[in-house]
Amino acid sequence: MNIGRPLEFDPNQALESAMQLFWRKGYESTSLQDLLATMKLSKSSFYQTFKSKHQLFQQSIKNYQTLLSTDLHLQLQQAGSGKIFIKELFFDVTSETCGSNARRGCLLMNTANEFAQTDSDIANLVSTSLDQIITIFESAIKQAQQEEEIPQDKNANALATYLVSSMSGLKNMVKAGADKKTIEQIVTIVLSTLD
Repeated sequence: MNIGRPLEFDPNQALESAMQLFWRKGYESTSLQDLLATMKLSKSSFYQTFKSKHQLFQQSIKNYQTLLSTDLHLQLQQAGSGKIFIKELFFDVTSETCGSNARRGCLLMNTANEFAQTDSDIANLVSTSLDQIITIFESAIKQAQQEEEIPQDKNANALATYLVSSMSGLKNMVKAGADKKTIEQIVTIVLSTLD
């Protein structure tokens, strides 16, 4: 029985490397040669494992969403309250104005801006991922309402959707070059909707 040669690389590590590259450069600007160099793969290994650049990109979006959801759930569990979780997430955006990973934006929104309107598979992935993030924010808002930190009369789903859209806008502004003070001022206004 021929089971083929065992993989000589870690597919998860290769996927992580590809995701980071797509995040920095975008889909169209990332060439196959860029991917092979970053993932440290031969062409045959690339196609055998990931099939195509497009399928690899779809896997990268799914991987990003899994990592993001896991991280957000963990942060919510570790935060002192639902409101603190939301505030910390927004003030974290201000740190994206500098440092090694500065000005990359959000991979989901970068993807939506790049070509989600022209590719239904990617559009569906982005939409599903955003829905999952909104659900996490909604859980934090409902928790904060139980903790009497956010008024009960606020619509948790509408507020969660607003916060996620605001977060996306802020990350796009950071990517476009907005400075830390400007982002902090906007964050303060956004967070005032929680009161």
